[in-house]
Amino acid sequence: MTVDQATEIIRAALLLVLLVAGPVMMVGLLVGIVISIVQAVTQIQEQTLTFIPKIAAMMIALVVLLPWIGARLVDYTRMMIEGAMP
Repeated sequence: MTVDQATEIIRAALLLVLLVAGPVMMVGLLVGIVISIVQAVTQIQEQTLTFIPKIAAMMIALVVLLPWIGARLVDYTRMMIEGAMP
């Protein structure tokens, strides 16, 4: 394995991590922004109010996106085994 091949494998792995984690993290970000706006409007500054809805929304997003995430991971694994990196 050459340095170029190793670099390409690392690059593809990092892109896969961003692609797989991105949608779930975006859901958490959007829910956090909505909750922050609600807290600012109602002046309720309860710490647990931010965590529980974010965790619930991220878990729901993870369950919904699990088949898509699994397919991306299987594709990456298949490319690694076959040695056909992009």
